[in-house]
Amino acid sequence: MAGQSRSSNTLVVPQASAALEQLKYEAAQELGIQIPADGYYGNFATRDAGSLGGYITRKLVQIAEQQLSGSQFR
Repeated sequence: MAGQSRSSNTLVVPQASAALEQLKYEAAQELGIQIPADGYYGNFATRDAGSLGGYITRKLVQIAEQQLSGSQFR
């Protein structure tokens, strides 16, 4: 099951999958959270998952705001 998503959400731009995966790992590193190497999130703490999801959402909103304002990202 490693590397497969059970989510029913579909990406509007399928090529964005790799960028979102990279963002997940960068966010986890910044927060000091270990992503399970085997892809099994059953033992992943709910608190860590919530922190990671919230951080990713904030980053995506920040990126969108910067793009809408016309400024460059990073």
